[in-house]
Amino acid sequence: MRERLLAAEKVKAIEWKDGQLHLLDQRKLPLEEIWHTYESAAAVATAIREMIVRGAPAIGISAAYGLVLGLKARLDEGGDWRAALEADFDVLANSRPTAVNLFWALNQMRERLERLKPGDDPLAAAEAQAASIHASDREANLTMAQFGVDLIRKHQGNPQNLLTHCNTGALATGGFGTALGVIRGAHLEGLVECVYADETRPWLQGSRLTAWELAGEGVPVTLNADSAAAHLMKTRGITWVIVGADRITANGDVANKIGTYQLAVLAMHHGVRFMVVAPSSTIDMDLETGDDIPIEERAGHELLEVNGQRFAADVEAFNPVFDVTPADLIDAIVTEKGVVERPNAAKLAALMSRKRLH
Repeated sequence: MRERLLAAEKVKAIEWKDGQLHLLDQRKLPLEEIWHTYESAAAVATAIREMIVRGAPAIGISAAYGLVLGLKARLDEGGDWRAALEADFDVLANSRPTAVNLFWALNQMRERLERLKPGDDPLAAAEAQAASIHASDREANLTMAQFGVDLIRKHQGNPQNLLTHCNTGALATGGFGTALGVIRGAHLEGLVECVYADETRPWLQGSRLTAWELAGEGVPVTLNADSAAAHLMKTRGITWVIVGADRITANGDVANKIGTYQLAVLAMHHGVRFMVVAPSSTIDMDLETGDDIPIEERAGHELLEVNGQRFAADVEAFNPVFDVTPADLIDAIVTEKGVVERPNAAKLAALMSRKRLH
């Protein structure tokens, strides 16, 4: 499957070239494909905060490259670059609060710089570490795709109807996608009859990004309103809900795009299996349960306006962009280290003690 996924690759959202970070503006898709170039940590933090780049793995990768840009500027300034670089760590860490991959990537960068030996070039070391984070995520995507496809085939080998939420594809990662990578792999293996994609209000990642990615690869996809999910499960023979994650706590609770929790509740009622696909960098063993996860709330105008034009009544808006799905509603968590079925604290601890399998 690895070779077939590589051959099918069409989309990427992040490119590091000639000491600059290039990001595909995901706010403009699918109508326009616009790339922006970044040369500072502060500019990358703004890109993350303003949703130019989104998706937990992609945010982490972008932050790692952003720190390389910050380091270059600090070295050019002269003086104590280590002390000065703390401001860049802070501005990147504060760009978005929920996705743990951001903090994981920054910690990886910090640890690499702390291991510098006398005579080492700090910029070369940092750039190599960021590139390693990027490449590692790509490899993790390939491994997770195989694990997820094996899990789908294990429970039912016929072509199936799948439901997904938000965007978890190449646009959200450094490679082929987490949940969407599994779906891509399942399609290549003849296991997909149709993918139903929630539109994912209010940023419409499902209708703008997921549907665009899948249609571009010839994967049969049908778009639906988020509120149609229960009806789909009841009438369209959905066998799996497959989603990504922005943070997974030590007990297996999962923070993901708002609307995921209600999908898990509906799946449990309708006997539909629920799969979460995420790299192990998404698992935060320092948080015991989902109650400990900081949930980002964004400005109300995202719900009240379309393209800057207000359409809603003159009211306040509540706009949390993530929710937490309890572990007991999840059938499987798929990572590059392996699969945890019916997750709990003991199983997650055992998973995290393993080395990566790829």
